[in-house]
Amino acid sequence: MADTHSPRRLATGDLRSQRWFAPDDLRSFGHRSRLRQMGYSADEAEGRPVIAILNSWSDLSQCHTHFPERVAEVKRGVWQAGGFPLEIPVLAVSEMFMKPTAMFYRNLLALEVEEVLRSHPVDGAVLMGGCDKTVPGLLMGAITMDLPVIFLPAGPMLAGRHRQERLGSGTDVWKYWAQRQAGCLDECVWRQLEEGIARSAGTCMTMGTASTLASLVETLGLMLPGAATIPAVHSAHARMAAACGRRIVEMVWEDLRPSRILSAAAFDNAIVADMALAGSTNAIVHLLALAGRAGVPLTLDRFDELSRTTPVIANLRPAGEYLMEDFHDAGGVPALLVRLAPLLDLSCPTISGKTLGENIAGAEVIDDRVIRPLDQPLARAGGTFVLRGNLAPDGCVIKPTAAEPRLLAHTGRAVVFDSYPDMKARIDDPASGITADDVLVLRNAGPRGAPGMPEWGMLPIPKPLLEQGVRDMVRISDARMSGTSYGTCVLHVAPEAAVGGPLAAVQTGDRIRLDVESRRLDLLVDDAEIARRLTAWQPADPRFSRGYGKLFVDEVTQANHGCDFRFLERSGPTPDPDIF
Repeated sequence: MADTHSPRRLATGDLRSQRWFAPDDLRSFGHRSRLRQMGYSADEAEGRPVIAILNSWSDLSQCHTHFPERVAEVKRGVWQAGGFPLEIPVLAVSEMFMKPTAMFYRNLLALEVEEVLRSHPVDGAVLMGGCDKTVPGLLMGAITMDLPVIFLPAGPMLAGRHRQERLGSGTDVWKYWAQRQAGCLDECVWRQLEEGIARSAGTCMTMGTASTLASLVETLGLMLPGAATIPAVHSAHARMAAACGRRIVEMVWEDLRPSRILSAAAFDNAIVADMALAGSTNAIVHLLALAGRAGVPLTLDRFDELSRTTPVIANLRPAGEYLMEDFHDAGGVPALLVRLAPLLDLSCPTISGKTLGENIAGAEVIDDRVIRPLDQPLARAGGTFVLRGNLAPDGCVIKPTAAEPRLLAHTGRAVVFDSYPDMKARIDDPASGITADDVLVLRNAGPRGAPGMPEWGMLPIPKPLLEQGVRDMVRISDARMSGTSYGTCVLHVAPEAAVGGPLAAVQTGDRIRLDVESRRLDLLVDDAEIARRLTAWQPADPRFSRGYGKLFVDEVTQANHGCDFRFLERSGPTPDPDIF
């Protein structure tokens, strides 16, 4: 268990920022004079905790369009508590607009956050994020730096609307796209859906990656209680931003750092919450990375162990019926955790200064339809299973609650695509002869192969099959899948094909057996033949000869290790600058 109690409350002279501002020397003269250049007085800037507001906003960060207003509210809270707020922009990682994938830049954001905090006169930070990869990116860097931090989530957008139907971003896009491909939806309706599915600032309002990660960060104890689910445009979200500003100042005086909060028990709590939410499969990759930064041993096997004992009780799309507004109105994360209390370690500390149990004391479930009782779950076992077998010796994952039950035990003929462009070019060709019983395989879509492990894992159903009414097939890849997606998709196959994993040995016509109940994924080919094929396998020519791309491909770890850079995994404290 992490140490929850600081030996003493910090004095002004203990503030890290005072190394910049307090000494009577030439360098500190320069630091103080430049503050005055910016219009700050001595009373404003000296002897107060300096709070960095790390804002991952840009004009192309669609989930964060309200962040300029929230910065002002955070600053108000910091001033109220006696701190000195400074906004520092960091990389805006947009899930929608960045190619090849936002995941390719998660580690770059983490590296930037660590160095921004290390190099500046900062005592604590408010981390502002929400769009999928901003959450782990901000936290990975902050955990490594280990200054007091509090996470301010963007919050979900308002529910979408088309006529009388409430729309969930992502999930309903996939559904209606399939309808359009099948010829069941005209252009006019498609445009109406486009106009109505994303109606406000905020993240996806389904239990996709953004909402999953926000919920897990609250469970880990790095967010104010109840903050994860507040819709982005609610007035409560503005009040929460100011509360973050007030609390981070107190956290600095208390020296309440991530290292005093993040423990093996805290990560177990987050995994239990993830399984009960039927959360995004992406959460596994990000939790592994966060644990690695915190120095907490965590493996895929632990996810499966807790999955087996955790029922799915959040009735939220894509696995269920409701949307994030409904979850918030039903009590949000505190209410979910009250229901899960028998499965949690409630003694874990949090940034509120209280334990997890104290945070959720008095919380109640307002709507049992949204947050179900433990004895009336959507599924008896957790939302994500970990599979192994000769096709994925280091593991892979599947969300069974998002799959058609008939496909959870299935054997079929492999149809192999060597890349995303290959798949896109051939998937709808009637001459391919793909049947509903076949198993679609996409490879070279993993951390190194794509690169960046894009969300290509929900391979499209071939158009000829859509026209026949088929809506799900077994699909296997070393890619990820959007947290808003659904279907019988086996993801994160490790090791990936691009490093010579068994996925590289699969040939069209081979038989593949999926047995989710037994947690198995196997290529039904003789071991000697698989070995022969892999011996003949040759890696692709390097895609990058310089720059960040080369750094990424050279250093990224596999999915079962969190896709962090090897040289960034925690190996000791990051030293402060020693030149003043």
